[in-house]
Amino acid sequence: MGFVRGEESLRTYEEINEKVRHGDAVVMTAEEFASYVEQAGLEKAAKEVDVVTTGTFGAMCSSGAFLNFGHTEPPMKMYRCWLNDVPAYKGLAAVDAYIGATAMSETRGFEYGGGHVIEDLVSGREVELRAEAYGTDCYPRKYLETHITIEDLNQAVLLNPRNASQRYVAATNSTDRTLYTYMGTLLPHYGNVTFSGSGVLNPLCKDSGFETIGVGTRIFLGGGVGYVIGEGTQHNPRKGFGTLMVKGDLKRMNPRYLRGASIYRYGTTLYVGVGIPIPLINMRVAKTAALRDEDIWTDIVDYGVPSRNRLAIRKVNYKELKSGRVVVNDETVPCSPLSSIRMAREIAETLKKWLTEGIFFLTRPVELLPTDTVFKPLEVKRREPRVRDVMKAEVITAKPTDDIRAVAKLLVNRGVDHIPIVDDKGVLVGIVTSWDLAKALALGKDRLMDVMTRRVVTAGLDDSIDSVVSKMSRYNISGLPVVDDRRRVIGLITADDISRRLYRRFLP
Repeated sequence: MGFVRGEESLRTYEEINEKVRHGDAVVMTAEEFASYVEQAGLEKAAKEVDVVTTGTFGAMCSSGAFLNFGHTEPPMKMYRCWLNDVPAYKGLAAVDAYIGATAMSETRGFEYGGGHVIEDLVSGREVELRAEAYGTDCYPRKYLETHITIEDLNQAVLLNPRNASQRYVAATNSTDRTLYTYMGTLLPHYGNVTFSGSGVLNPLCKDSGFETIGVGTRIFLGGGVGYVIGEGTQHNPRKGFGTLMVKGDLKRMNPRYLRGASIYRYGTTLYVGVGIPIPLINMRVAKTAALRDEDIWTDIVDYGVPSRNRLAIRKVNYKELKSGRVVVNDETVPCSPLSSIRMAREIAETLKKWLTEGIFFLTRPVELLPTDTVFKPLEVKRREPRVRDVMKAEVITAKPTDDIRAVAKLLVNRGVDHIPIVDDKGVLVGIVTSWDLAKALALGKDRLMDVMTRRVVTAGLDDSIDSVVSKMSRYNISGLPVVDDRRRVIGLITADDISRRLYRRFLP
């Protein structure tokens, strides 16, 4: 390797904290430091500046809080519980619970979730607590309804398994319909791009070697003081996707930096403010701390591909993303952030203020985070049926010029509800259903081409049954022609076919 990760060759934590104590520490935000390096050069800036402050404020779905309610009279071993109708996880001791940011209200759905409960608690608002139990000799109570505030709780600990990602992809959509995703609303035909992260202010971009951020690093979390307690879930620094697991005392946080949110037609989440001080302990750390928006790159990814291996359209840097316009396939489209750059800047400024006022000190990590973690996908080891396993290969088709009455008779005689319409080469050009034909006959139509649906939703041989069911639900249809790569009809799959397959699965 040739160097010791975390070596303190420029300055030590003790030297920096001594300066903080006496108000002598030189602290810059990541934006200020990047500009200063351009002006003065890296070596001079690294010698003069002790700490660079960072910030990010965005939707961090992998967030939540551990709560301890205390014991009622008579006591109760809560088996299930809800906070403002949002279910909290109760696979814990009698009166401990974990409320996750993405849990949704059983009565308000997408409008309100665990993130909103956390914001309400931090804001000092009353929250309804409802709980059920099966009753035991030592915990006889079986039901509870009451109101609580954060002050009524013994402990309220924000503990987020994955926050402050090192890198996020930007999102676009190649399909012909609007998509509603955790990356926001994506317009059809590459109509827009959304992105997350704060670029030049992003904490993990400023110490990409994880030389100063580790277990025990003191940070700004939700407006209060928190700590890094380990690598976050899906930590993948080899590919630039490092993450953090963090915790902090919810009672000492500020609702300005913890906001419950609903992502339209996707779900609920929690916006979390995270800021990390980067001590410039060596030149490698100083070099990454100096990265500008134009030096930080990510991929624009097509979310229209229903796969974990989505197609990357192109690479883009944060300078272009923050401009509000991005070029995709030679077209300039609008681009919008899901994170708040203004709040990220405010967090970095606040952390700088804490350090210069001598009320926040740095901690040396007791253990650095791993840099060789491999992120593994979940492989489905049980074979799942595909379209080829369920479809009918013998398909009745018709031509656009066929007489409607003849086709209707064929449909009745063969007991089918869908007839794909093909040209002379067997290429799909439309579809009619029994309902279409009944309506056409009532209206006195003669030819199929006058009544057939021309924009046909199709399936491929190796598509999953789950994706077919999703298409049927989305388009309110009950059958899909199966086509090859030239759109020639090679089968037909219907809701009845799928039902029969599922029914057989449960037969003895």
